[in-house]
Amino acid sequence: MTFEHKPVMLDECIDYLNIRTDGVYLDATLGGAGHSSEILKRLGPEGLLIGIDQDQNAIQAAGQRLKKVQTKGRYVLYHTNFENIREVIGMQKLKAVDGVLMDLGVSSHQLDEGERGFSYQQDAPLDMRMNKSEERDAAWVVNNLSREDLTRIIREYGEEKWASRIAEFIVKNREIQKITTTGQLADIIKAAIPAAARRKGPHPAKRTFQAIRIEVNRELEVLERTLKEVVGLLNPGGRLVVITFHSLEDRIVKQAFRDRSQGCVCPGDFPQCVCGRTPEIRVITKKPVTASQSELDENPRSRSAKLRVAEKL
Repeated sequence: MTFEHKPVMLDECIDYLNIRTDGVYLDATLGGAGHSSEILKRLGPEGLLIGIDQDQNAIQAAGQRLKKVQTKGRYVLYHTNFENIREVIGMQKLKAVDGVLMDLGVSSHQLDEGERGFSYQQDAPLDMRMNKSEERDAAWVVNNLSREDLTRIIREYGEEKWASRIAEFIVKNREIQKITTTGQLADIIKAAIPAAARRKGPHPAKRTFQAIRIEVNRELEVLERTLKEVVGLLNPGGRLVVITFHSLEDRIVKQAFRDRSQGCVCPGDFPQCVCGRTPEIRVITKKPVTASQSELDENPRSRSAKLRVAEKL
C-alpha cells in the first residue's frame, strides 16, 4: 500500500512549530506522515510525537514511514478522529502538548485511490468516508436526505449557486434508480447545471462533491468543536499550526483565532473591566501564509492552501 502525500508547506510548518528536542507534538492529521517524519527527526529521547488519523490506511502507511526515520524521539499513533484529541493526550498521561499541527481536508492519496469514491474523475462506489468504520457514506447522504437538506449542504459546504437545481435532479434521479457510483452522481450534476455555466471554471461536479464529502465526514462541525478545545491543551508557548484548503475552513480558523486572542470585551464607556477576559493566544500570522512559487510548480494541490499559526500565552 502506498500513501504518498506531498506535505504542503513543510518547511513553514516545521519553522512555525518551534520544535524543542524534549517537546511533545501532536499531528492531528497524520496522513502519510510527511510532516510527522520531519517533526520526529528533530526530537531527542525526551521528545514525543503523537499522530492521529481517522483513515486506517494512513495509520498503517505512516507507521511504516516513521519506523525508517533516524531519530532518538519516540512516537505513538492513534486511529481516531481529532475530535478525540483530549482523550488521546490523556492516554499518554499528559494534560497538554507543545504543538499541534492540523493539515485539513482530503489527502492526495484519498483522491487518487479511486475506489474510495472521493473523486468525480474516476467511476467508483459512492463512499467518501475518511474513516471506513463510519456507517453513513456518500451514497447514504445522496439517497436519503431531503431535497431541502441536500440544497442546504450543497449551497453552504460547496458554495454552489446551482445547489437547488442539483438537489432537485438528485431527488428525481434517485426515484428512478438508486445513486451508487461517483460516475452516476457526476452525470446528474452535469445535467443539472446549464451548459453555458459549465463552460467556465472548474469541473461542474467539484463543488457538490466537496459539499457531500464535508457532510459525510462532519468536517466543519468537528473542526469548530476541536478548535474550541485545542487551545486549552497547549502548554504556554505552545503553537497551533493549521493548514486549510477552502474558504469555509479558513473562516472557522480565522474566527477561532480572533475569539481566543481577544481580551476585554466590556463596552468602551465602562470605567473599568468587569468581564475579566484575557487573551489566551497570540496570533503569529496576521495574514495567512501561502505556498511559495517553487512549491506551486512542484505540487499544484498546494495552490489553495492557507496556513495560520497561533501561540498559547
